[in-house]
Amino acid sequence: MLVLGKAGTAGTEKRVLPVLRDDVVVATLQASSWKEAATAVVGNREWVLAKAKRELTGRWAADPEGTARLRARQTSFWRGTWEADLEGTPVQAEVVSRWKGGHRYRSGERVVAETGTTGGWSPRPTLTADESLPLDHQVYLLWLALVMSRRDEAATMAAVAGGAAAAGGS
Repeated sequence: MLVLGKAGTAGTEKRVLPVLRDDVVVATLQASSWKEAATAVVGNREWVLAKAKRELTGRWAADPEGTARLRARQTSFWRGTWEADLEGTPVQAEVVSRWKGGHRYRSGERVVAETGTTGGWSPRPTLTADESLPLDHQVYLLWLALVMSRRDEAATMAAVAGGAAAAGGS
């Protein structure tokens, strides 16, 4: 299982998130606080992860801008479903649990990965993946989990703010 560690821990720099497997750093992720964008380093390869129009894409840093080796887009806001293309492998994501969160990723009928969170006051995204899924793709799906959790958090805050404004205006 991959776990997105806390920034600046496990020997990483201040704003860099370690990607851990069994408490060992297998990749790093430097995510933007303001945009849906990040830089991931997996082995000796650097990935540029970003939002492009309505898709979340991933490309090698050496690839020309506008190309995408990895891509995902939300197909239903209400059901929380997504479609992804991992370098030619189509994957569909569905919500595991409305209460606990997380997504299950299927390629055809086979489950290839599932996201969740660690417990505690500041939960962090986790990913349990089939061994056949390359580490690069696992890190991308872990970044997607981070983006999805931030979106859910923003929607919750907007709903709370809207409720507070409605209550204060009466």
